[in-house]
Parts: sequence; structure tokens; C-alpha cells
Amino acid sequence: MYRTKGPVVNQEQQAHRPAGRGGRRGADWMFGGVYGTVLASALLAALHQKGEEFTPFYDASWVLVTAATAGLAHGYSHHMASHRQDSAGYRWRMLGVALWNEWPLIVAALPTVLLLVAAGLFDWDAYAVTAVGLGLNTALLFAWGTLVALRVGYRLASAMPIGMADATIGLAIIVANAVIK
Repeated sequence: MYRTKGPVVNQEQQAHRPAGRGGRRGADWMFGGVYGTVLASALLAALHQKGEEFTPFYDASWVLVTAATAGLAHGYSHHMASHRQDSAGYRWRMLGVALWNEWPLIVAALPTVLLLVAAGLFDWDAYAVTAVGLGLNTALLFAWGTLVALRVGYRLASAMPIGMADATIGLAIIVANAVIK
């Protein structure tokens, strides 16, 4: 049991509090943002192979489907890890809450999805789309990391190196893409 900005609650109750001030889930939207951005970057790097036809609409659908599936799997595993003997109605409600709380992961993949859709509509070059997408996602990772650090109380001078650490994940994907392809 521990205290937040409200009544004393146990960890199970805290895990299912709605996002916002005082709730553990409040920072999870930021976690989902980083996770979804990394997932979208890895998929963007992996989906198109040199010498193959560029299929941006197909790739966009796979990025979106994979992000949604990852969100569902993550929410379900969160729910099952905190599973208790309660009424079936309560368990279903808590499953719904756990799944709903994964929306940031899916939303974080949308810049990549939208870039791929635009690439399909305007017939953009695959190499340029991949380069721009990976660069954009690396910048988003920097922003996510910095925002999270600021949100938990770091000053800007300390938050920016944390953002750079997150951006390093994006840079690693860029390097891996260059080396593997």
C-alpha cells in the first residue's frame, strides 16, 4: 500500500487508475510513445529491401497492424500479470482498461504510417522515404525522451541528454539499416 494524491491504494488498484496526475498510468503514454516510435522505425527499416518493388501502402498497413497487435499483446500481458480472483465483469472491465491504455503505442506509429501513405500517393522514392522516416523517428525519440525527463522533474539541461539517449536507439536502427542493407 502507498499513498498518491488521493486515498491509500494497493498496487493492483494503482495499476488500473486512469492516466493523469497521481496515477501510475500517467507516464505510460510516454512509454507507449517511445515503444511505438522504435517499433515503427524498425519496421520501416525492415519492410523494404533493395531490388524489391516499393509497396508503401502495404508497408503502411503492416506498420499499423503490427503496432496495434503489439499494443494488444502488451495490454493483455499487463492485465494477465496483475490478474486476481474477481468477478468476470470486473476482469473484463480491467482488460478493457489495460488494452485502452496502449493507445499511445499505436498513435506513435502514425507518423511512419502517414509518411508511407504519402509516399504511395505521391510516388516518392523508397530510399528517401526510409531515410526521412528514420530521421523523423529519431527526432521524435529525442523529443519523447526529453519530454519524459521534463515530466518527471528533470531540468532542461539534464533532460536533453536523456532525450539524446532515446535518440541513440533511432540512430542504432539507422546504422543497422545501413549495415544490413
